[in-house]
Amino acid sequence: MPTVHSSPYRSTENPALLSLLRHTTTTATATAADKRVKSSSSGGRGGGLFRMFKLFPMLTSGCKMVALLGRPRKQPLLTDASTTGTLFGYRKGRVTLTIQEDPHRLPVFVIELPLQTAAFHKEMASDVVRIALESETKTQKKRLLEEFVWAVFCNGRKVGYSIRRMHMSDDELHVMQLLRGVSMGAGVLPSPSEKQTAVDGELTYIRARFERVVGSKDSESLYMINPDGATGQELSIFFLRVR
Repeated sequence: MPTVHSSPYRSTENPALLSLLRHTTTTATATAADKRVKSSSSGGRGGGLFRMFKLFPMLTSGCKMVALLGRPRKQPLLTDASTTGTLFGYRKGRVTLTIQEDPHRLPVFVIELPLQTAAFHKEMASDVVRIALESETKTQKKRLLEEFVWAVFCNGRKVGYSIRRMHMSDDELHVMQLLRGVSMGAGVLPSPSEKQTAVDGELTYIRARFERVVGSKDSESLYMINPDGATGQELSIFFLRVR
């Protein structure tokens, strides 16, 4: 019988990426211990966005709150600029990742990941999701997030390749319009087309603020900020350019 490997890094080939993910896991272990202490002292009321996603009722397609937040307004609800990440997609489709340096403006990075939404939801059940994007394009003039071709890893497993979008699709613009006043949340959004909902299922999303750590011109990391304001390890996104 062949040996069964349980390590989440078994499909990760790049040593730099492997080291980065292992460092995150070590930090996550320490963070988890701290969280258990805080949870016991607060009566177990703590929890991050993933727990919120699991416990709270999913927003329905008739959700008035999200529709209200998507309306044009004179004064924006979000007053401070920070890195905002959104992962969304139809239940029977693929996940799209957007990164906004300013939540009031269009994303600086948009990519459809080679990852089915249903599979991403299963990864969320583990309470820790690490998404790594690795570019092998050896350019000198582009910023890291301006690279086009990316190898994508989810929890250490290579799931395929994606190309960064230069222009957003109508569905992606629809999601950004609905969520432009939302700093953090998860649920189901109204679909722009009932016919598409019938075919592809509900349009789900998870949106959060991220602490952005720039390691060098060839590496950046995003760590999700939990609802309690603490930087946790539930969702981390890594960008790495191989030289």
